[in-house]
Amino acid sequence: MRRVVVTGMALASPLGCSIDTAFERLKIYENCVEYQPEFDEIKNMHTRLACRVRGFEQPEHFTRKVTRTMGPVSVMAVATAEQALKHAGLLGDSVITQGSCGVSYGSSTGSMKPIFDFYAIELDKEVKNLNSGSYIKMMPQTAAVNISLYFKTTGRLIPTSTACTSGALGIGMAYEAIKYGQQDIMIAGGAEELHPSQAGVFDTLYATSVKNDTPKLTPSPFDKDRDGLVIGEGAGTVILEEYEHAKNRGAKIYAEITGFATNTDGTHITNPNPETMQIVMEKAIQNANISKEEIGYVNAHGTGTKNGDIAETTATYNTFKRQIPISSIKSYTGHTLGACGAIETVLSIEMMNNKWFAPTLNLKNLDSECGDLDYICDGGRIIDTEYVMTNNFAFGGINTSLILKSS
Repeated sequence: MRRVVVTGMALASPLGCSIDTAFERLKIYENCVEYQPEFDEIKNMHTRLACRVRGFEQPEHFTRKVTRTMGPVSVMAVATAEQALKHAGLLGDSVITQGSCGVSYGSSTGSMKPIFDFYAIELDKEVKNLNSGSYIKMMPQTAAVNISLYFKTTGRLIPTSTACTSGALGIGMAYEAIKYGQQDIMIAGGAEELHPSQAGVFDTLYATSVKNDTPKLTPSPFDKDRDGLVIGEGAGTVILEEYEHAKNRGAKIYAEITGFATNTDGTHITNPNPETMQIVMEKAIQNANISKEEIGYVNAHGTGTKNGDIAETTATYNTFKRQIPISSIKSYTGHTLGACGAIETVLSIEMMNNKWFAPTLNLKNLDSECGDLDYICDGGRIIDTEYVMTNNFAFGGINTSLILKSS
């Protein structure tokens, strides 16, 4: 089997839009949650909180012609892909267009505005505000397709629109495409644009935080007094490359992906199953061909919902049978949905290479029903480990686990 390494990374996130900025922002120990005044206009929705991307500007060379098929989710995806290719030293390289490079990328949905424009056909019995790019902007594979079109890739295209595992599954499927000899390079990750409808999805399930007057005190993953998640937005892109290919061109290697697994619960569409969560972690470790004792940190999905926190941490403990260090990036960024797996992979690599791991914010009173783990809180932690695990879980009972090795 071929080795798969990370040679480029980029992100657009509530923490910032450069890797250095985002990593340093973690050390401030303050989340990115803000009150959203526009949510006040929405009746019967209780949350008023979200985490918006900060510092992102559409590149000037993204002309109107370039963006005619792009909504905000695709603009962020393509822009971060461009930065990641530049980071990898591959931007403009002919290898990208010659068939050995593919795209594996996801989002929960396409852009929302064109979706509502299409709804007008049903609601108003009229076709209006539609053009030749409208469907491309709204389709679930919009980010993957726009990346492929912009960079003129001719290899595999794998759209991973699997809600909150879209980014992680995008990276995992890209890893497998290279490992099993289908491609030499993959542009992988996930993106999501913020829209009130996404908050509404979780609000109807009573899963959103309503600490509207104290946004810095929420979300609170693993805390007994948590009251739900906060929606975020962003994009994360990694360039994966076959090891010998990267080595031969003298590329800098930031990490290696050594293991990946995905499975489904098969039980309930929204209620997580700790047994299958445990299985996906164990299978990722087996796929990496390492022992579970070699993993020194787990980046949790950690959304701040009671059922999710308890199921995930129970599964994590049952996998490792020890108090492994664990924390949740979502306590900073909120839940960036289809982007979270990719953003968290980038930040997990950065934390691993710097041997410093961010805490879970707002974790003051650990829920006794959560698994018996070493919850990092009250400041970052110095950990010298060669391997970390990052996990994500989604509606539909879709589970993912990635194993990362330091460079």
